[in-house]
Amino acid sequence: MQLTLDLVLQFGSFPGMAQHRALLRKAKVASWIEPALRHPGEIAVRIVGDDEARALNLQYRHKDYATNILTFDYAHDAWVEADLVLCGPVIEREAKEQRKSLEEHYAHMLVHGALHAQGYDHETSERDALEMEALEILLLGALGFRNPY
Repeated sequence: MQLTLDLVLQFGSFPGMAQHRALLRKAKVASWIEPALRHPGEIAVRIVGDDEARALNLQYRHKDYATNILTFDYAHDAWVEADLVLCGPVIEREAKEQRKSLEEHYAHMLVHGALHAQGYDHETSERDALEMEALEILLLGALGFRNPY
């Protein structure tokens, strides 16, 4: 069976959004997500500003700040169905702090989100965190990116 990804890519409005849109072409985003998938599926990726990310994080996680990525997974056994919401300004700030390129950090966060969409969770135990991090390192290496940690 050939793995297929039906990807929807959306951009909210925020300062500097044009730079993020220019970097994140649909084919490139798909090329980062697909290797992380065990099953075919549908994933919507939305790049938003601080206000939208903060509102969603507060509504769904009861945390009052803009986070780098939120993953909403609806199915992940034989079919992956999820929404990945990334906060462009947070991703950009983190990339600078971690001395990574914006592209490198987006690739990491999209792989990270794709793994979450399939049930991986780094917050449940140290063992689960190590397993997820090892997969991220492996997948990003195969994509030509350095260890994100």
